Amino acid sequence: MAIITAGDAPIALDGTRKARGNLTKARIRWVIFALVLIFGIVSARLIQLGATVSDSAIEGVARDIITASRPPILDRNGLEMAVDIRVPSLFAEPRRIIDVEEAVQKLRTVLPDLDEDWLRKRLTGDKGFVWIKRELTPAIEEKIFNLGVPGLDFVTESKRFYPDGRETSHIMGAVNIDNQGTMGIEKHMDDEDLALLQSLGLARGNEMTPVNLSIDLRVQHAMYEQLTDALTRYKAIAAAGVMMDIKTGEIIAMASLPDFDSNDPSTLFQDYDGLKNQRFNRITSGIYELGSTFKTVTMAGALDSGLVRITDKFDARFGVRFGRFTIDDFHGKHRILSVPEIYKYSSNIGTIHVMQQFGKDNFRSFLSKVGFDTQVPFELPEMRKPNVPAKFSEIVAATASFGHGLSISPLHMLRAVAGFVNDGNMVTPTIYRRSLEDAKKLYVPVIKPETSREIRYLMRLNALEGSGTRMNKFANGYRVGGKTGTAEKVVGKVYSSSQTLAVFASAFPLDNPEYAMVILVDNPQNENPQSGHTAGWNAGEVTGRIVQRVAPMLGISPDFSDMLDDELVPAELR
Repeated sequence: MAIITAGDAPIALDGTRKARGNLTKARIRWVIFALVLIFGIVSARLIQLGATVSDSAIEGVARDIITASRPPILDRNGLEMAVDIRVPSLFAEPRRIIDVEEAVQKLRTVLPDLDEDWLRKRLTGDKGFVWIKRELTPAIEEKIFNLGVPGLDFVTESKRFYPDGRETSHIMGAVNIDNQGTMGIEKHMDDEDLALLQSLGLARGNEMTPVNLSIDLRVQHAMYEQLTDALTRYKAIAAAGVMMDIKTGEIIAMASLPDFDSNDPSTLFQDYDGLKNQRFNRITSGIYELGSTFKTVTMAGALDSGLVRITDKFDARFGVRFGRFTIDDFHGKHRILSVPEIYKYSSNIGTIHVMQQFGKDNFRSFLSKVGFDTQVPFELPEMRKPNVPAKFSEIVAATASFGHGLSISPLHMLRAVAGFVNDGNMVTPTIYRRSLEDAKKLYVPVIKPETSREIRYLMRLNALEGSGTRMNKFANGYRVGGKTGTAEKVVGKVYSSSQTLAVFASAFPLDNPEYAMVILVDNPQNENPQSGHTAGWNAGEVTGRIVQRVAPMLGISPDFSDMLDDELVPAELR
C-alpha cells in the first residue's frame, strides 16, 4: 500500500501543474488578443483623426498655411515697416448647419454686406469647411459667436499691416488674402524660401527673426513728401525718386507716384489721371530716354579713355549734320566751348564732338562696362531690361551721347553716377543692409580715381553755374552737384516738344561723396508764368528740397565757405 500511495502522489501533482500551465497559456492568449484589439482601435482612431485633419483644410488650403506668419520688416534704424497682426476669420462646416435659412438671416444681421444668395449656397450641402469672411475684427467675432449658430467657427490667421501705407508701397509690395507675397520685397522674401517655411508649418505662431532693410524711413518720408508736392506744384502726371549710399550700394529711399496702399490691394488699380495701374514702379520697371543726364556718362567714358582731356575745346558754333537732319543746341552758345562749358551749358553739339573724339565703338563698350545693356541685379521682382542698340551707327551714337535713342531705368543711372563719384568704383544696389566690408568685395572699377575727381568737378560746376543752380539754391551748403535731363517723350512715333520727362541725377556732398540720387518728374508744366518746364525748374528743385531736408538727418553739416568749392571747382577750369 505504501508503494502504491507513494506512486499516486507524484501523479496527482503532475496533473495540477498541467492544469495551471493551460490556464497561463489561455491568459496570455487573452492578453495578446486584448493588446491587438487595443492597437486596432488606436490605429483606427489615428486613421480617423488623420482623415479629420485632412478634411479640416479650408477650401483646399491646410490650416498650417492659413495660420502661418511672416517676419517683421524693419528699416535700418529698427522702425517697423511691416508686421503681422492676428485676426479672426469666419468659416462654416455646411454639413453641421441645422437650419440654413436661419443661419443666413442671423449672419446677415452682423455681416449685412454678404450677398444672401451667395451665402445660402455656401452654407448648403455636405462640404467640409468653406470660408465665409476673412480678416474680421474681434468685435465682429464676438457678435457672431453670440448668434449661437452651429457649424460656424473661426480660425486665427495673420494679416499683414504696413504702418507707412502708401509711402513705402513700391518697396514693400503687397500680400494676398493668404498672406503670400505678390510683389515688392514681400514677394522676394517668398521667393527666398519663406513660403516653404510656411507650407511646413514652421512659421506658425513662431516669432520669426526680423528682416532689416537698408531704407531710412526718415529720408523716405521726406522724399515721398517732396514728390507728392511735385505732382501738384508742376501739374505732373507722375514723379519718382531713389537715393543710394554710394559706398555700400544700400538704397536709402525709393518712391514712385502714383502709388497704392499696401494695406488695401484694391488701390493697385485705381484710376489716377488716366493711369490705371499704380503698381508700376518707375524706378525699377520704367525704362526711359534720360536726356542730358547721359552727358555725365559720355564725359566719364571720354575723359577716362585719355582721348579727351578736361582742358580740351570743341567747336560748337554750328549744328552737327547727319544727312538731312541737323542736331543743334537748346539755347546754344554757338562758339568754341571747353569741356566744362559743354557740360554746364548742356551742349548737344559739344557732347557729340566729345563722343566722336572718344570713338563710337569705345563709347558703346563703355555703356556695357557700366551695365547699361543688362538688367540691374536687384531684389525687387518688378524689374525691366534696358533697350540699348547692340551696335551704334554714327547718328545713333551721336543721339545716345546726350541720352536719346536708348532707354534705361533710373536705377541704371543711379548706379553709374554713384560709381563715378565713388573713386570710380561701381557697386550693385541692394534693398537689404550691407556692410562696407562686404560692399567692397562687389566693387567694379569703371573709371580711374582721377577721372572720378574730374566728374565731381563737372557736377559741382553745373550746380554753381549751369542748369543746376535752382537746385543749389535750396541745397546751399551741402555741396550737391548733378546734371539735368529734359527728354522729349515719344508720342505715337514722333518726339513731342510739349510732353517731356524731366530728370536730375546728383550726388552729395561732393567734397566727400556719400549719396547719389535720381529724381524724375513726368510731363511737368510751368509752375508760374515766370518759370519754365525744363528739368532745372522741377526735378532740380525737388532734388534741392530733399537734400535740404535729409542731409542733417544723415549727419551731413552745411558749409557755406567758398574754400570747398574752390577746391572742387578750380577757377582756372571754370
